Formats: sequence, structure tokens, C-alpha cells
Amino acid sequence: MSDAVSDIIVEDLTAEQATSELERLAQEIFRHDARYYQDDAPRISDADYDALRARNQKIEARFPYLKRDDSPSDRVGAAPVSKFSKVKHPVPMLSLGNAFSDEDVVDFSNKVRRFLKIADGGSLAITAEPKIDGVSANIRYEAGRLAVGATRGDGMVGEDITANLRTISDIPKTLTGDNIPDIVEIRGEVYMGHADFAALNARYESDGKSPFANPRNAAAGSLRQLDSAITASRPLRFFAYAWGEMSAMPAETQMGMVERFKAFGFKINPLMRRCEAVEELLAVYRDIEGQRASLDYDIDGVVYKVDDLALQGRLGFVSRAPRWAIAHKFPAEQATTILRDIEIQVGRTGALTPVAKLEPVTVGGVVVSNASLHNEDEIIRKNVRVGDTVVVQRAGDVIPQILGHVPEKRPENSQPYEFPLLCPACGSKAIKDVNPDTGKEDAIRRCSGGLICPAQAIEKLRHFVSRNAFDIEGLGAKQIEAFFAEKRIKNAAEIFTLEGRDAGFPKQLKDQEGWGELSANNLFAAISERRKIALNRFIYALGIRHIGSTTAMLLARTYGTFEALQAAMDAANDEDSEAFQDLLAIDKIGLVMIRSLKAFFTEPHNRDVLAQLLSEVTPVPVEIVRMDTAIADKKIVFTGSLVIMSRDEAKARAEALGAKVVGSVSKNTDLVVAGPGAGSKLKKAQDLGIEVIDEETWIELSAGSFLTKN
Repeated sequence: MSDAVSDIIVEDLTAEQATSELERLAQEIFRHDARYYQDDAPRISDADYDALRARNQKIEARFPYLKRDDSPSDRVGAAPVSKFSKVKHPVPMLSLGNAFSDEDVVDFSNKVRRFLKIADGGSLAITAEPKIDGVSANIRYEAGRLAVGATRGDGMVGEDITANLRTISDIPKTLTGDNIPDIVEIRGEVYMGHADFAALNARYESDGKSPFANPRNAAAGSLRQLDSAITASRPLRFFAYAWGEMSAMPAETQMGMVERFKAFGFKINPLMRRCEAVEELLAVYRDIEGQRASLDYDIDGVVYKVDDLALQGRLGFVSRAPRWAIAHKFPAEQATTILRDIEIQVGRTGALTPVAKLEPVTVGGVVVSNASLHNEDEIIRKNVRVGDTVVVQRAGDVIPQILGHVPEKRPENSQPYEFPLLCPACGSKAIKDVNPDTGKEDAIRRCSGGLICPAQAIEKLRHFVSRNAFDIEGLGAKQIEAFFAEKRIKNAAEIFTLEGRDAGFPKQLKDQEGWGELSANNLFAAISERRKIALNRFIYALGIRHIGSTTAMLLARTYGTFEALQAAMDAANDEDSEAFQDLLAIDKIGLVMIRSLKAFFTEPHNRDVLAQLLSEVTPVPVEIVRMDTAIADKKIVFTGSLVIMSRDEAKARAEALGAKVVGSVSKNTDLVVAGPGAGSKLKKAQDLGIEVIDEETWIELSAGSFLTKN
């Protein structure tokens, strides 16, 4: 169930659990974005919010094919509120990826080097600067004069707060210095100093007003005043550190740009440094962390950026963040408490998940009563027992994790925990699967009850009506559970026959407690409205193991109709068949997913349920938006070594231009880019008569691909 899934570390999640968790995280992050960016009233700490995003990103990294179409990774901030006029950012205001350890920073540097094909000994300058905990703003200057100031908003559209920004003395009304571009957009952070914040709160309290919770809230509330005179009375300040639209670039490096901001008349952070090695970056991080308590403003980490702007341009962006920058966050807190019990919960795929029930304790400003125990092996490895005093941490993952126990506080009568061998929901045997390729046991113990296990059946139905699936209004998790218990709905197809069968029950739905004729009719109407559904939603709703919403969309776009998909899956049973090879050639479709698809479509019971379901609903092909570039929709294979750019850079460029990068060559491949050392893929392309080009030709083709196709 969802609570159990949220208590599992990312490394132990199954694809089904990951799908459920990504949905929960998307909804929760969206709520917190609205509270933070729109209401200026966050309900959780920055560390906890970062942990939500970190968990989401970790899951997407492990299961890239499950990435949601509305993924928080692709979203920045929240839509602007209506009380301010809207301002569209010519250059989007994106966010940053996060690092939580030294290893993450080393990994960031290594990824940049690999992407750019810079050897370990090669020069790569990276800047480091404090991450200010304030409110982001974009300030536009035209002919050197302040024209428009806006909030980040959702990254694409912000709120016009020009009048309020004009009241901040750190923001010049007219730029100073020489060679000022005609259009200049300066970005930075509006903040309130600690001393000023304390004085403001003291004044509020003496006047009988409620004080602000923290400097960030005070700054945000001050910027969102409709009366700029109120903003002017608040001691706001500004650090400049980035830019948006520029009609001409005044420097060629990140450090040079920030120094130009100072010449323009802005305050820049004096702790910013330019480093030549990862060790220098980490030394700057330790130095800034050591100064954190003595600074007059809040910071929550250190930001690293590749210094060379040309390299930034090559690295580009992925989702909501640049590849050339990352925020190294300061660590979260730990606490100790008593482990009172271990509860086993059963998920949609039958996974038995242990959840620690804790004596409530505050960790990082949040009261924690549950924590992850992940799986049976993890309990044994950490040797935690009921009654133990355990160490709980919230860092890098939103769900608190138990790091271990305090040996000297273990009760004398303590006994090792015995993981149940029977499912607590149905009494069936709980077994561990064996990977046929490796012969190793799975870490997760699963209920073997399958169709007779009520926990699995209910979870499958909940998944079927979830937001990215059929999303039937009025038929949520609670209604599914009730209808299942009443035997009104036993499988997905019965949802669509519910109205016709209603009269056959001892008590009709309208006569049930909490319902009524109007609400019952509304539910039947909502179900009827879903008799036609987008193909990708239909595929996702089937709950096929390892097939998330992103993969469902990929399959829908590849095959067009459900009939074509089903026929291809039937044909793909023969791994020597063209259908199997075509499936394997789809980028981001691997053997694990293919085997899962084959298993689903060959299972007789699934085919029976599908037949029933398809007699009630009609999957509709998804509309595909075509990019108008010279290589849009072409299937491209990269093989051999690339010399000028890395494989990741070449792939990113192709996908940005609307091409489909596939992993193997088939008769459906349009183009093969072959570098030195190309082997079997090159030979197959030549045998099939597929166009083959070298890397230099590819660079020329992709550079000119923005031209409209003939």
C-alpha cells in the first residue's frame, strides 16, 4: 500500500512500487510548491522539501521509463497567483539539481567531464558560491534602465513585482559602467538579514502583531505586497548571481559575468570562488559551512557552476535543471527514539514491506513516528529489534531511515525479529523470487496468493483508477476498498458494469450510507465518461510490472493502437522474431520490461480480463506533436566511438531535435552515426541499406536541423 511503499528506500523499490511512489511524490511536491511560491507559507523545512525532490529524482534515475509526464523534475515553482499581472520570462528560470554528499559532487564533476570528453587531467574550472535562502527575482533592464521585475513563478511565467523591487536599495534603477548591453536581465535572491529580521519581528510583537516565522517568509511576504510602501518599510536586500536574456554577453565565464554585475551596480556575494579541482570545491564548501552561523543571512548549501559559458552551452539542460550546475546542500539532522513495533504491509505486487513504528520524535523540525526498514535482509543486516533505541535520519530521502541501534540501550530480553513467512493479508506463503539470469534471490519477499490476496486485488484496482490511469471522479481508494469488500467490484472490467448490476444487490448504491441518488448517478456518469480513454493511460492502468506512465506513453506512440501493441507482443514471444527486435530497439525499453510485457500478454487470465475490459472501453490513439526539424521522428542509432562529442551529448542533441535514439539497428532505422570501432551494428546497417554517416557529418546535419523540413 502507499504508506508501505513510501517507507522503502529507492534501491529496494520494485517498478510497481516506484510508480506508486512517483505519483505520491508528484502530488505532495505540487502542494508544497503552491504553499511556498504562491502562499509564502511553507509547511515543511527546506531540507524536507529537498528530500522529497531527491527521492523523486533517485526513483526516476533508477527507473527512467517510469518518469511521469507531469514529473516534478520538469517543473519549477508554481503558477503565479492572480493578484499580480503575469510576466513571461524570455529565458526560463530553472532550478538546480542537488548533491547531498562529497561523493555526489565528485559524481557531478565526473559526469561533466564524460559529457564533454575532458580527461581526468584536463582543465575544468568550476565556481562555488553560497546558496542564499531567499526569494528568486528576475530584473530586466532596457537601455540601462530598470523596466520590469518579476518572481520566478513556475519558471516560465512569473508575477510582476516591479514597484516592490524598486524599493530595494541593493537593486540599481540605472546600470552603471561601460558597454552595457541594450537588454540585460539580472537574476538573484531577495533576502532579509538576521539582524534586520530580529528588529522587524521585535517591532511587530511590540505592536501586537504576529511575528514572521523566518527571514525567507518575511522577504517573500514583503515582496508580495500590493502596496509598495509596505515593501519599502521592510529591510530587504539582494544578491545578484545569474542572468536571463542578454542582447550581448559581457563576459565569457560565470565568474566574469558576476564581476560585471558588480560593475553594473549590484551586490555580489564575497564568498564566491573559482576552483580548478573537486578537492578545492569541497574545501570551499567546508569553509562556507564553517562560516554559516556567523553570516547575517541564511544559506542552505553551496552552488557549483561550470565556469566556461561555452561549455555551459554544450552541456545544456536536462528536465528542470542545467547539467552544468548543482547545489551541494548542508546535511540534515539525526535523532534517537524507541522502536515500538514492526508492521508488515502488503503492496499491489504482493511485496511484504516492514515499517518501523517509532516512539514519536522530532527530526529536522518534523515529528516522525514511522521509518523505513526496507526489507527482510536490511533488518538482519542492521540487527534492529523491537524495543531497541534506534538512530533515525532524514537526509537525501524524505522517508526517515533507521541507521542502526544503540547497543548499550538494548533490553536484556531482546529477541531477533522473525520475518513472517505467511502473508498477513491472506495467509498464503510469502516467498522470494529467484532471478533466472543471476540465480540470486530477490531482496523482497512476496505473497504467493495472487488473485486470492485481497491486499493485492485492492491495490491493483486502486492503481487502475489512479490519476495517470482511468482517473474516475468519485471512485478513489476508499470507494474501491468499500466496493471490493461489498463484492460490487472484483476486477477492473466490473467497474464498467457496476451500473447495470446495481439493481441486483440487496441494497442499491443510492441507498448505501453516505451515498444517495444524485451521488450514485454522478459516479455512474463519471465511469461512463471513461469508456473512451487515451491508449497510454489504458496501458498504464493495466498495472503491468515495470511499465510506468512514461513507458506506457512510449509504447502508445510506437504502436499507435492497442490491437497493434497486442499483436506485436504476441509476435515477440519468439526472441528471434522481427517483432522482438523492434521492441528491443525502442530506446529505454530493456529486457526486464520486455519479459514483463510478454509475461502479461501470454497469461490466460490477463487475456480474459483484457477481453472483458475491451468489450467495455475503447483505447484511443494518442495525439503526437511533430517537431518541424530535418531529423524529427527519425530513428537514429549511434555506434562506435565518438571523438568530438560524448555519446550523451550526441544523444541529447538528437532528442532535443525530435529524433528517436534507438539502441539497435533494424529495417525501421533511418540513420546510423558510426564512429571509429563500429562493429556489428554498422555491418547490419550496411546489409539493410540504411544510411550511415560519420560524426562530423552528424554534427553538420544536427546543426542545420532547425531548418524546416521539405
